[in-house]
Amino acid sequence: MRYFRTLGATAFATATGLALVGAAFTGTATAAPESLYAPSALVMTIGAGADPSSDTVVRAVTLTCAPTPSGSHPAPEAACAELAAAEGDFANLTDLRGGRPCTREWNPVTVTGDGVWQGRRVSWSATYGNPCELRARTAEGTVFAF
Repeated sequence: MRYFRTLGATAFATATGLALVGAAFTGTATAAPESLYAPSALVMTIGAGADPSSDTVVRAVTLTCAPTPSGSHPAPEAACAELAAAEGDFANLTDLRGGRPCTREWNPVTVTGDGVWQGRRVSWSATYGNPCELRARTAEGTVFAF
């Protein structure tokens, strides 16, 4: 009989101890896991005019490059690849020599790129004399082909 009394007391003590340990851990918050990639999400526009703050936006697209290329850009995979090669710097996408003949018509267009590239804020704009010059100076790339 003494054996059962000791066994009962031991079982009660063990159950009480486990309940207290379990109660201590139920209120513990766990940190959210860190993202496996840095965000890369951009909004790009093409506007009619020479001043990005007052231009009429003609076209605008979104481009998300991480974790997978997506957005309203017509060629997100190619555009993300070009931006990755340029290390997210829109200025590296421009070819100052221009390889295509264009008229000297003054019909300015301004392109902008704003958002986040691999976790850092980017904001860029450039004005070109006309749409032909835009295509020539951006090396016929896909980033601004929308």
